[in-house]
Amino acid sequence: MNITKENIDDLNAVLKVQVDKPDYEENVEKVLRDYRKKANIRGFRPGMVPIGLIKKMYGRAVKVEEINKAVSESIQKYFADEKVEILGDPLPRTDDTEQLDFDVQDSFTFSFDLGLAPVFDIKLSKKNKVTRYDIISDDKMKEDYIGNYTRRYGKFEKAELSEEKDMLRGRIEALDDEGNPKPDGLFADDTTLGIDLVKDKKIKKEFIGKAPSDIIDFDIRKAFPNEYEIAGLLKRQKDEVADVAGKFRFTVNEISRFVPAEIGQELFNRIWGEGAVGSEEEFRVKIDEEISGNLKQESEYKLSSDLKKLVMEKTEFQLPEEFLKKWLLRVNEKTTEEQITKEFDTFREDLKWQLIRNKAARDNELKITEEELQKEAEKVTRYQFSQYGLFYATGEQISNYAKETLKREEDAKRIADKILEDKVIEGMKEVVKVEEKQVSIEEFNKLFEQH
Repeated sequence: MNITKENIDDLNAVLKVQVDKPDYEENVEKVLRDYRKKANIRGFRPGMVPIGLIKKMYGRAVKVEEINKAVSESIQKYFADEKVEILGDPLPRTDDTEQLDFDVQDSFTFSFDLGLAPVFDIKLSKKNKVTRYDIISDDKMKEDYIGNYTRRYGKFEKAELSEEKDMLRGRIEALDDEGNPKPDGLFADDTTLGIDLVKDKKIKKEFIGKAPSDIIDFDIRKAFPNEYEIAGLLKRQKDEVADVAGKFRFTVNEISRFVPAEIGQELFNRIWGEGAVGSEEEFRVKIDEEISGNLKQESEYKLSSDLKKLVMEKTEFQLPEEFLKKWLLRVNEKTTEEQITKEFDTFREDLKWQLIRNKAARDNELKITEEELQKEAEKVTRYQFSQYGLFYATGEQISNYAKETLKREEDAKRIADKILEDKVIEGMKEVVKVEEKQVSIEEFNKLFEQH
């Protein structure tokens, strides 16, 4: 098999692969012999079908398949041996393929368009500056964190008289012009109405101070301009309430009031497990630690984003954009050329960073160990568990769940990419000058508004 690469420019090339009969003949014969052993054709005993008949029935398809395998394997070997770095995949030149006659020809030449990876250097030094923002926590932030926990573990309790934030359960029914329930009008039993969702201030006041068995007559469109809310209230689909208007009556059956959890041992146990926190003082220390960890994470995220932006601005290179657009169109069959064009800027930036990241990893011989994969998978698992309120899962449970995660190829790759990126970013922090600056949370948030 003969393979040649013709460079069109620094970023584009044509790969030509010449395949001759000796390159595929042996494999074709082997596959056809296997077909003969397994063929079940009327009139012939198993394994006794004439090879000529097998070739007539399957020969062309097997030949095409084995040629494609030979070409694919040879290309991958060529790239590895010649250290050719490409972007995307080789794109077959369709016109050349259409001219091939697999019934007659024994030798074939396939041509592929290649998008070549650019050659570049990463230019960073201590002359380049980025800022690490040390975010200062305040009492309001601490109280907000505590409030979030008390609300998360709060509960609904029955109330005697309704207040603005309460939830009412009862019956709703349409009224006629006389103010009486319509015999055949819209209604819903055992529906719920959140008083704070009522948009009209005057109508909202009518729902406050009510007791079970009280009734409120109101204009449904003034109270709820949003058709989704009307649909939910009447237990209908949105398209069924497009024409709903006029007066409705709500009869209160039950009043529910959300009550935040009290700060105490029961709350501490629910958040962190039995006995992990034993007093309000320890609770507030735990909150401080959590805030500090989250703020540090936010600060490092901002630093990493700024560093990525800096290195991308300082590292200039071109990409084979026309090739990449064709490749994206080929691999995303349901995507249109217009969509590719619209989203290409984002793709280009992502690809540029991926190339920079991978080069930095190669230049610095960065490796990822099994231990690092497991540790990162456990970190991801802890975060996922915390999202579901499972703060006190055992170390063994987290470890086992992480191992199962790493068995899934896509998840394992995502975790490995995260580790590699973190290592690259940490290395870049050592190359540039990192300046420290204290800011309030408000000042920090405004930094994101500037971009």
